[in-house]
Amino acid sequence: MDLEGFAKRGLGRSDPNVESKLAEMILEVKGERITEDYAEKLARAVLEEARATLDPKGDVFDLQDSGVTMGDFGVGSRGLGDFYAHEKIAEVIGETDAVVDSRQLDDSGAVEAEGKYLVLSVDGMHSRLSDYPFLAGFHVTRATLRDVYVMRARPVAMFSDIHLADDGDVSRLFDHLAGIAAVGELTNVPLITGSTLRIGGDMVIGNRLTGCVGAVGVSDLLSPRKDAAPGDVILMTEGAGGGTVCAAALYYGWHDVVEETINIKFLEAADALLDSDVEIHAMTDVTNGGIRGDAKEISRTAEVKLVFEGGKMAKLVNPRVLEMLEALKIDYLGVSIDALLIIAPPASAEEITKVVRSTGVEIDRIGRVEEGLGVELHTKEGITDFEPRFRESAYTPIKRAVDEGPVRDFADMKEKVDLVAERAIAKKRHFVERIRGER
Repeated sequence: MDLEGFAKRGLGRSDPNVESKLAEMILEVKGERITEDYAEKLARAVLEEARATLDPKGDVFDLQDSGVTMGDFGVGSRGLGDFYAHEKIAEVIGETDAVVDSRQLDDSGAVEAEGKYLVLSVDGMHSRLSDYPFLAGFHVTRATLRDVYVMRARPVAMFSDIHLADDGDVSRLFDHLAGIAAVGELTNVPLITGSTLRIGGDMVIGNRLTGCVGAVGVSDLLSPRKDAAPGDVILMTEGAGGGTVCAAALYYGWHDVVEETINIKFLEAADALLDSDVEIHAMTDVTNGGIRGDAKEISRTAEVKLVFEGGKMAKLVNPRVLEMLEALKIDYLGVSIDALLIIAPPASAEEITKVVRSTGVEIDRIGRVEEGLGVELHTKEGITDFEPRFRESAYTPIKRAVDEGPVRDFADMKEKVDLVAERAIAKKRHFVERIRGER
């Protein structure tokens, strides 16, 4: 519960009851741990700070709203809006000297140092696993290690950033760390540093948990998405899902399915491939909006056409997970299943299959790369739509409700997003030039 945001909205509306409402909210959350007098004191302090920061003067504070919210645009929802936002993020960052940076839309980046490639990745924990800290820690750690592995780098260290709201019990902190450390021990990748803070300090009450885990890897060669080439074959390993499948299982009451996701199969398969000298052009994990989203990003980045065979992909989804997704009418092609997607020359396919199966992980050839652009899904019914949706498949009740809610014009929102991205770039340039001029 964001007290500062509530206070500023109340002040903006000149609500005469904003102080008493704040005190009520504080009492509701903190309960018998505080007195009514103390709640009122906190409410007055919140309002004092809110008033002081309603309209600060100075160009560093300049920020004009776009009129498009994160939810409106689907940022973080692994669909068209999210992909577009990430393109804009790359524009704001600008051109870098990195070997792989945000412009390539890979989930990790790489720089060259001392004759090696250093690969860096960071992933935020699944927002709906806040009440299940161990699961949140376990799955975000797997995610960040996957992103290093798919760049064909070996992870060597991890860091974490944990934010727990003011009323969160300290046990949540340790449970979350245990989930991170469990994956670290299973993969021999140590968690060596991090940060632990409260969300919003004293201004956010409740027990919400959020945070991220990052990893650093080292490699002699890379396998970014941009290296996918016409003539390549596409292989995929089995997948049982991670945070997304956990959230679907939890909030639809299929709790036993959560157990299916507790494994490190992906990491073991990817690690085995590092030990082989088989030629691989590109790898990715099937996460961002499912295969639909990842395929679209690869096609755009590598400027190639991807063709998939629908019947083979479903067989690689964990049977219990697939049963749940089908029962709930959740499109498995548009949701994260945490499989490893490998794009390689045809001559490498047999060796890749042999290496992956030696770890006990199933794998199959599911498609090919051709000249052109776009993505096709071939089924018994013919060539079907394989475009990513505006958001990933709705995998919880609230996501389904959001999907069925009002929809804004995407083209109109893009224009507004373009404008604020341009303003951000201009602001960055202004301060870089100013600071350089002061040296």
